[in-house]
Amino acid sequence: MKGVITLPSTGYIQVHAYTSYAQIPLQDVTVAVSAPDGTAIALRLTDRSGRIEPIPIPVPDREESLSPNPPERPFATVNITARLKDYEQIFVDDVQVFSGVTTDQDLELIPLSELPETRTQSETFITSQQNL
Repeated sequence: MKGVITLPSTGYIQVHAYTSYAQIPLQDVTVAVSAPDGTAIALRLTDRSGRIEPIPIPVPDREESLSPNPPERPFATVNITARLKDYEQIFVDDVQVFSGVTTDQDLELIPLSELPETRTQSETFITSQQNL
């Protein structure tokens, strides 16, 4: 329809930051979410449960994912960086966010005291695209 503005759909990203296999929550982890081109989307601190409030992300309409070989990817991608003093820094690239869905991203941070030879170590994870 001419003159009608179509608003993008929305998906959400949520993070759970913790340490150890027991998943002990980490409070005050700085979580930065950015677009693939580096544009900042949001900056949050985790609460005492190690979580942030879900961050809304503009994504393609859900209808884009209902047919094979869509002309546009039916999801948006974001990059996540997590930092906490005395813990390994985490980078997660190409996290996929779909319309109407909350994408949960677990982040296991390793205390640097367990890795004394690598005080400035960071770890990068790259998420493979969905085969839609």
